[in-house]
Amino acid sequence: MLQHFDLFIPGAAKSTETLTVYAPYDRRPIATVATADQDTVNLALNNAHSLFEDRSRWLTKERRLEILKKTAELMAENFEFLALEAAKEGGKPLQDSRVEVTRAIDGLQICIDVLRTISGSEIPMHLNSASAFKLAFTHYEPIGVVAAVSAFNHPVNLIVHQVAPAIAAGCPAIVKPAEDTPLSCFHFVRLLYQAGLPEEYCQCLMTRDTNTTGHLVTSPLVGFVSFIGSAKVGWMLRSKLAEGTRCALEHGGAAPVIVAEDADIDTMIPKLTKGGFYHAGQVCVSVQRVFVHQSIAGIFSDAFAEAVNALRVGDPELDSTDVGPLIRPGEVDRIESWVNEASSFGALIKAGGKRLSPTTFQPTLLYDPPGHCKVSQQEIFGPVVCIYPYDDIDEAIRRANALPFAFQASIFTKNIDRAMKAFNQLKASAVMINEHTAFRVDWMPFSGLKQSGLGVGGIPGTFRDMQIEKMMVMHSDALKA
Repeated sequence: MLQHFDLFIPGAAKSTETLTVYAPYDRRPIATVATADQDTVNLALNNAHSLFEDRSRWLTKERRLEILKKTAELMAENFEFLALEAAKEGGKPLQDSRVEVTRAIDGLQICIDVLRTISGSEIPMHLNSASAFKLAFTHYEPIGVVAAVSAFNHPVNLIVHQVAPAIAAGCPAIVKPAEDTPLSCFHFVRLLYQAGLPEEYCQCLMTRDTNTTGHLVTSPLVGFVSFIGSAKVGWMLRSKLAEGTRCALEHGGAAPVIVAEDADIDTMIPKLTKGGFYHAGQVCVSVQRVFVHQSIAGIFSDAFAEAVNALRVGDPELDSTDVGPLIRPGEVDRIESWVNEASSFGALIKAGGKRLSPTTFQPTLLYDPPGHCKVSQQEIFGPVVCIYPYDDIDEAIRRANALPFAFQASIFTKNIDRAMKAFNQLKASAVMINEHTAFRVDWMPFSGLKQSGLGVGGIPGTFRDMQIEKMMVMHSDALKA
């Protein structure tokens, strides 16, 4: 019998409308999830807004810390179950899903740390006659109801990044996971309840269409929107937000890597292989465009191809699998058409290039696809990496910066001046030196620029976004400079 998840909305009637969740590898049904209509979304919004408006119901910082700590303990107790569920519903190999759950548990600890350490500040007074006999300082309060819309590719960790900072900040949250991967979200929210979180503080729902999701996100009862997903949907939703609603958007990119002539190929290849083919390339900062100096392009591409050909594609629930399926069969069709287009225009297929099944595609390496091809112009979001030879560093930087995306970039070199030049001139929110573009730890800033997003993520940044800084100014004749 399939698992079934009802809406996690206090007071909601049982929904007769459900969606079926399929394992992306073999397309077997693994669960059903109830879906919410606009009336149910309104109930969730009213639950959260009523809670936020009644300060007597706010959780103390001490209680928030206790809940976050207990949730981390419960996740550790359920570690293997959570990792297997994430692999099953999302297709990320089990070895990588275990890493994701480990990161998610650590993310709760980061929330605890920021709640303990981030504080307001004193504003200088007594600097002129107007500020004499005054004391001014700030502290933080929750911004309001948080509406979180998530993506499929990290079904545990993304939810933690969106929901746990809201809880730490004291904000009631309503979370809508991705349609393809809702199970990890429901499991996590259930653990929050077990840890003692009142249900109104984190409600979880699924919708069947963007109109219902838009009804949630654009409500004037929402104080902050956290969106992770496609640029098309993200920018559309932002344009419709109620006046005063703040937001953060995380979209994708086409991450560039520059490989200089002095780069250490043996050290670099394992990093680029992981950065390009982790979760079948379905990562917003996945290695996509590798610009390699002409003098080593042949040696580099041969070594890279050997590593790519060694990757094992298969069932994500097996420990031996390196690369799993794409999230939907339609994505395999898209990747195949993009690779065929590049090949027809002269790109050399150095590794892979073909579908293995209706749900899997070979890890693929393309050499010098033309600039007008889709693989050179758009986010691939699949197991494909492109190599482009270049003659000088200025050319490589210019080509790396040519697209309307800017997220994370990297350069491999032993020359400090060349590394600093790349850091200075690459259009990116983060530039990795001798590391792949998908490197991330959850306490670092993480942000897309230009079409790649809005705002600064990472748990401390999200925690800060979900609060307001309120200032008190006090006058007393007893205060002296």
